[in-house]
Amino acid sequence: MRNILVLTVWIWSVAYAASTNDTRQLVVVTTEGWNDNVGVLQRYEKAAKRWRKVGDAVTVKLGRNGLGWGVGLHRVPVNARYVKKEGDGRSPAGIFSLKQAFGYAPFEANYPYKIYKESDHCVDDPHSKFYNKIVDSTVVARDYRSFEPMKFSKNYYKYGIVVNHNHIDEAGAVPGAGSCIFLHIKDIPTAGCTVTDEKEIKKLIRWLDAAKHPLLVQGPEKVVKKLMRSLP
Repeated sequence: MRNILVLTVWIWSVAYAASTNDTRQLVVVTTEGWNDNVGVLQRYEKAAKRWRKVGDAVTVKLGRNGLGWGVGLHRVPVNARYVKKEGDGRSPAGIFSLKQAFGYAPFEANYPYKIYKESDHCVDDPHSKFYNKIVDSTVVARDYRSFEPMKFSKNYYKYGIVVNHNHIDEAGAVPGAGSCIFLHIKDIPTAGCTVTDEKEIKKLIRWLDAAKHPLLVQGPEKVVKKLMRSLP
């Protein structure tokens, strides 16, 4: 069963692979190993055909069980030991585009930004046709039993960024391959997101520039080095 899942994720990864030639911003998250849930986030920007660090490195928390290969703009090794699955407590490793930033109130940014309300749900039920989509529960015909509320009292999503893991909000999400992955506010390891404090998330959103096609590169340090070498 595990080999079938690995092959399925690899096939979808190849199908979803897109050109990264226009990318001039990177959000790079590294850990020491696959099972570590604390890492470092460093921003990079391309200038004169070279990637240069922007700002200071920031400590982040990841999935409580570490990392597993996700579905994104990379190829997953066929014999990968760690592959992201729904409910495994791992953050996705790989290269991912970033969708919109989000929050609970207007925010000045040079990047798509959406205000979420209590009725907005990110669906994590693999049996739902809305799996890995953010929907307005007052509009859709609800067929899901499990979801992540995009606005709630703990303010974890007061500011954040949607990571385009497993084709979020698009056709073709792989059922059970993981859903609802964000960069957002929190100070403890998560179910699969990457988190830091509010100040750093707001700084990150302000820095993102849609014209520079930013990407998230995330994984153990040795893996990230290989992934970055694959970029133009």
